[in-house]
Amino acid sequence: MTLSRKSALPLLAALALIVLTAVILLAMGRVPICTCGEIKLWTADVSSSDNSQHISDWYTPSHIIHGMLFYGLFHLLTPRLSMGWRAVGSIFIEAAWEIVENSPWIIDRYREGTIAVGYTGDSVLNSVFDVLWMLVGFWLALRLPVWVTVLLAIAMELVALAVIRDNLTLNVLMLVWPVDAIREWQQAL
Repeated sequence: MTLSRKSALPLLAALALIVLTAVILLAMGRVPICTCGEIKLWTADVSSSDNSQHISDWYTPSHIIHGMLFYGLFHLLTPRLSMGWRAVGSIFIEAAWEIVENSPWIIDRYREGTIAVGYTGDSVLNSVFDVLWMLVGFWLALRLPVWVTVLLAIAMELVALAVIRDNLTLNVLMLVWPVDAIREWQQAL
């Protein structure tokens, strides 16, 4: 099976966006991989220096949920756009977030407003995989019934909340409008 030129364009655009994201992050001074010198599939300790440095961690579900949300957004707003270009649009949004998230302003904001007191930003490896995890969420939302996608997103939020006292919802809330009571509850873990 060969790809036609028309169907190959979104794939090429997606790959180019991911590579460009990595290049921009490297130019920003982000470390390529964890300074520990290892590449781990999973790191569970959100308060360690390994967090946000490897392929996946407790914040991976947030990126999967991003993909589900982006799928829904593009499904509603761009029904005539091909699925490939919707995925490219989702990659663009996620990649832009990864770049902004690793700016000094957001890193400092995380340190001030959230439980991520020692947060130093993501490794390039982690950021690239965050984009890929978002694509997993996009694909799940494409393939699963809406109700299953919603239940899966809620389950991921609740598991992360139970285990690390943080999730996408709290992360956004604490970044935008920090609540001292929530921060104190999160730190009591």
